[in-house]
Amino acid sequence: MAVISFDPRFNHQVGKNNNQHEGVVEEIEGLIRVYIDGHVERPPIVSIVPCTMSLERGVTAKDVVIDKCTGLWARMYFPSCLGKLPLLVFFHGGGFCIGSAAWSCYNEFLSNLASKANCVIISLNYHLAPENRLPAAYEDGLNTLMWVKQQALSGSREHKWWLKHCNLSSVYLAGDSAGANIAYNVANRLGTSGTSESTSIRPLCLKGMILIQPFFGGEGRTWSEKHIDQPPNSALTLSISDTYWRLSLPSGANQDHPWCNPLANGADKLRDLRLPTTMVCISEMDMLKDRNLEFCNALSSVGKRVETVMHKGVGHSFQILHNSPLSQPRLHEMMSQIKAFINE
Repeated sequence: MAVISFDPRFNHQVGKNNNQHEGVVEEIEGLIRVYIDGHVERPPIVSIVPCTMSLERGVTAKDVVIDKCTGLWARMYFPSCLGKLPLLVFFHGGGFCIGSAAWSCYNEFLSNLASKANCVIISLNYHLAPENRLPAAYEDGLNTLMWVKQQALSGSREHKWWLKHCNLSSVYLAGDSAGANIAYNVANRLGTSGTSESTSIRPLCLKGMILIQPFFGGEGRTWSEKHIDQPPNSALTLSISDTYWRLSLPSGANQDHPWCNPLANGADKLRDLRLPTTMVCISEMDMLKDRNLEFCNALSSVGKRVETVMHKGVGHSFQILHNSPLSQPRLHEMMSQIKAFINE
């Protein structure tokens, strides 16, 4: 869930047809408004940019269609490096309800990551809730992996321009906040689908996950959720987090649903999951800090390979917001840590 500092003045941009809809049932001021008839409005809080804009030097980006029928598409980044590179499938944040692979902040972050970590990146523009509640985003993630598999097996000429750069035996699922939740649940599904992960997506081989401030929740509150102070204009508060979950989980589900709270049924339930090596990036000033630490400890306690990284003095989504004097040095740290993780 990319945290956006917003100005309520954006409300005047909500849309030309807002007088035609009555009865607001859910709203996060400046971010999303849902009407009783199902109409959804999302103010343009972050600029949408073309794939050619503000790229890191040496990085090429293109937009590709994954599924014409559903409109699923992705933005691809690849650096000008020799040899085969790891493939990172990335899911953006936004509480499952807002955000885009074309947001300027992600365009900047991911072109930078592709350059610094020497990897090819597929940034998926998955379907948003509440129009498409979970598990829609998870299914989009799985479908994207199967699409990559299909292109590789068919020797696609259309997509040869990026396939030739990829080491398909070194695939990583990654994301920030809600995107990290999607990455985890896609890996979870691969590991519980009844066939081994290596069989279901072969010739792709899932080597790891990179979860940046993963967006999990629960009916019980952690200390950091209740007590960590948030910036005055931050979109990340407990009540806003609750709204995102109400809009994205299946109707009637609470925050102890396993898609929201992977520890709701105890850490032992994680033991049988076939999960790859996992890197979890936690921000010291993040409301989700304690929940992220509990998740890491639970994985470790059942024998899963997990690498925990703590970024000191910064909050949720600092890597795309640059809203702290420490954001840039911590971003450089994150880039180096991700590079080391995918090249182990």
